[in-house]
Amino acid sequence: MPVFRLSPAVAAAFPDTMIALVAAAGLRGRESWPHTAAALEDLEQQLAGGIWQPADETDRRIEAWHTAYRSFGTNPRRIRPSVDALGRRLAKKGTLPRINPAVDSYNAVSVRHGLPAGAFDLDQVTGDVVIRHADGTESFTPLGEPGIVENPRPGEIVYADTTGVLTRHWNHRDAHRTRVTEDSTRVAFVLETLHATRDGHLLMTAAKELQVLLTPHTGQTAVHYLSPAQPQATA
Repeated sequence: MPVFRLSPAVAAAFPDTMIALVAAAGLRGRESWPHTAAALEDLEQQLAGGIWQPADETDRRIEAWHTAYRSFGTNPRRIRPSVDALGRRLAKKGTLPRINPAVDSYNAVSVRHGLPAGAFDLDQVTGDVVIRHADGTESFTPLGEPGIVENPRPGEIVYADTTGVLTRHWNHRDAHRTRVTEDSTRVAFVLETLHATRDGHLLMTAAKELQVLLTPHTGQTAVHYLSPAQPQATA
C-alpha cells in the first residue's frame, strides 16, 4: 500500500497544513449511489433557492489557496485551485458535473465545505506519493488529455509518485494516469486545508461526510490525517 508523505520543505512553508486521506478498498463504482445523487441535488437546490452559495475568492478558505499559489509562482486567477474552479462553475451553471459516483462524492463534499478535494486510483500509483516542490524534470499528463506531456515549473507544489506528477499546482488538476473511473476499486481521496488551527474541524467534518457517502459502496474505508506533526500515512 502506498505511503502518502508531506515533504519537510512543504511542511515548513505551510506549517498549518492538514490533509485528510480517505482510503477506500473494494469500491463498487458501477452501482447506484443514491446518497451521492441526493447530495448533488441538494446543493443545486440550495443554490437555486438563494439559501446557499459556494465559497468564492473573497472567502478566507479560497483566499488562502490563492496566496499559496502565488507563493510558488502560479497565478490563481488564471490557474485556479480545484475548489475555486468547481464553485465558480456551480455558481454560473447552477449544476455540478456528473462524472462517476466516486468523483461526484468528493466534488459534493468539496464544494459544500469550500475545501479542495481529489482522488487517485491506487492501482495506477507507483511507489509512495509525496507532496513536494517540483524540480522541473517531472512529467505530467493532464486528466482527459492522454497525448499531452507537461513539465511542472521548478518550485511548483505537486503530488508525485515514482513515475511522475499526479497533480499540478498542488490541487489545480489531476493526472490522467491515476484518474478515478467507475472501475477503480482502490482509491485514496484527499481533502485539504492550509489553516488547520482555524478550519481543522471543518476538514474532519468533510472527511466524515465523504466516508459516509463511500461506505455503502466499499468493502472498507479509513480516514488518516497528514500534517507537519504527522507527515505520513498509509492509504
